Amino acid sequence: MTAEALPAEHTIQWPVPPEQGYTVDDLFTLPGLPPHTELIDGSLVFVSPQRVFHSLVMYLLEAGLRRTAPPEVRVRREMTVVIDKRQGPEPDLLVVSAEAEADTGQTHYRAEDVSLAVEVVSPDSEARDRLRKPQLYAKGGIEHFWRVEQGEDGLPVAYVYERDPATGEYALTGIHRNRLKLAVPFPVDIDLTELERL
Repeated sequence: MTAEALPAEHTIQWPVPPEQGYTVDDLFTLPGLPPHTELIDGSLVFVSPQRVFHSLVMYLLEAGLRRTAPPEVRVRREMTVVIDKRQGPEPDLLVVSAEAEADTGQTHYRAEDVSLAVEVVSPDSEARDRLRKPQLYAKGGIEHFWRVEQGEDGLPVAYVYERDPATGEYALTGIHRNRLKLAVPFPVDIDLTELERL
């Protein structure tokens, strides 16, 4: 028995990476990339379909951040952050300087304009969200990083980090269950149990 060839319309043309890997210029100009494609270490990373927990946590955190954000910052979702020519991750949420927004057609921010990056961990992104992306955000000088995971009770658990200026690495400043109450990067008070009512 021999396998039949698929009709031409069913074949997929995968992009072949350049020898030195992709750059952020490629990320912004390659045609046909799926939405929310990230560039990490010169490789394109495609995002899996979002789960309900991920979507609800993003909504909850975004609403909480917007409620108390001062006028000099903006809260944004799923926008590329350019760290260097081979790094263009896309945090789930980010807080940027209002001055960093050129116009509504903007597709990315520079790392130096970001004060907070937030990742809501999904099963397919655990290693990236727990290890590599925090390294990249710290390297880019982003002062604050939150990693949010689903706790055993189904509610979000927020791991909050602050960048140590001496080492340039993140230090854990707290693990927050039920309530996320912080003074930096601006006063934040988010009831994480609200997730059950969304």
